[in-house]
Amino acid sequence: MTPTTTAAKLPAKDWTPRELRHSFVSLLSDGGMPIEQISRLVGHSGTSVTELIYRKQIRPVVENGATAMDLIFPTAGT
Repeated sequence: MTPTTTAAKLPAKDWTPRELRHSFVSLLSDGGMPIEQISRLVGHSGTSVTELIYRKQIRPVVENGATAMDLIFPTAGT
């Protein structure tokens, strides 16, 4: 029998340090933490590496930023 995480019934072998790190970034991003803070927490000196490596995980941050810009600069006729 393969070891699993107890509550989620996920194979433990699938939870590598890389997967845990990506999950960490995803949870912070989903929670609305600014990309600058996420970058510092994962040890990056700026946001460019964080944005490149974790672009899927930080999608909510980017989408929220786009929504805010749409509110600030609405398109003509709306």
